[in-house]
Amino acid sequence: MLDVSLPGTGGSVPRLDRFLCCCYMRYNGVGLLIDCGEGTQLAVKNAGFSLGKIGTILITHFHADHISGLPGLLLSMGNEGHTEPLTIAGPRGIGEIVKALTIIAPELPFRVNTVELGDFSTLERHGFGITSFEVRHSCPCLGYDIRIKRGGKFDRAKAEANGVPIKLWSKLQKGESIDGYTPDMVLGETRRGIHVTYTTDTRPVGIIGMMAADADLFICEGMFERAKSDRAKESSHMTMTDAAKLARDAECAELWLTHYSPALTDPDEFANEATSVFPNTVVAHDAHTKTIRFEDEE
Repeated sequence: MLDVSLPGTGGSVPRLDRFLCCCYMRYNGVGLLIDCGEGTQLAVKNAGFSLGKIGTILITHFHADHISGLPGLLLSMGNEGHTEPLTIAGPRGIGEIVKALTIIAPELPFRVNTVELGDFSTLERHGFGITSFEVRHSCPCLGYDIRIKRGGKFDRAKAEANGVPIKLWSKLQKGESIDGYTPDMVLGETRRGIHVTYTTDTRPVGIIGMMAADADLFICEGMFERAKSDRAKESSHMTMTDAAKLARDAECAELWLTHYSPALTDPDEFANEATSVFPNTVVAHDAHTKTIRFEDEE
């Protein structure tokens, strides 16, 4: 199962009642964070998750509301006992940006590794299969497609037919290869995994729908109401209706809206602009959380 949360749902600047936009996912006890504006460490804790368990941070782009909270977050992670190496990935230049920001956090108790991503770059971390894709904003910006793979069920008859020693069954079921034996020697057909697509700060370009096709969850900005369509175009953002059209065409299971304009006091007021296009739309608020289970998981 995969826990997905939006600790913050605000865009541009934080409000007293809304943290800046970020996404937290947890799989097998390890966290993945997307974006880190100011105050993100408070937003994550407010949503009920541990900073010390974050293993990977993905940055969509280098505007302040998506990355300026990084030093505080890293210091808070250290204070919570994080010691394992941390991966921070993002657009080209992520290494220089992280180096500059962490000047004020020079003595972290863990190593920080940076990874540059581009269009259709892939990254595997802690069971998260990550594919980045370029979207259209006022600066280089990435969306992220997250896949949790799931192997087949253990097949005792297959294991016995392949002569696999019983003492190795457990490790092979977990995907490990050992002593010349491989997982496919004890597992049946691969089963459907979990698919989440995340994007903010972009116009509604076709690649988004392609990546979100058949997703269990599509998380997308709904920065403006329909009446501000021109403003959305000028600033390279989307309306709630734009996001709903992408979700409808992608035939995903559910849409969560996020990254609301600070001028949008009550996003719920405009919920119908999205639900009339894609009924299974959630106008998310801070700390909105859901557990997505595998198809046949109870």
